[in-house]
Amino acid sequence: MRLKSNIWVAAYLRRCQTEGVFGAVRRRGAEEAGAVFVKVSLLDGNAMLYAPAPQTVYDDGRPIDRFFVPVAPQPLPEHTIEERLTKEIRFDPDAWIVETEDRAGRHFLELAKA
Repeated sequence: MRLKSNIWVAAYLRRCQTEGVFGAVRRRGAEEAGAVFVKVSLLDGNAMLYAPAPQTVYDDGRPIDRFFVPVAPQPLPEHTIEERLTKEIRFDPDAWIVETEDRAGRHFLELAKA
């Protein structure tokens, strides 16, 4: 059983805060198991978007982990990211959107191995 989304998001935002990175919940999803999308604004009109990794990357021995994958290898214009998030919400109304701001693009997420 994976950690509840609301608890994971609170811990993630605390981690960002301790690193001096501003972060906020833009959209609250399902408390128990909503998918979490993390947008990292680079404060120059571009951003990175991290989506939940496919279930195939999870290890049965560590079910509480959450892994992410970048939607694109390079930063995209913010309006492109916003369009993608709009589509994700239409597809999954239980999804969470967390946004951080960091010029260096630090995300503090565990990325899935390619």
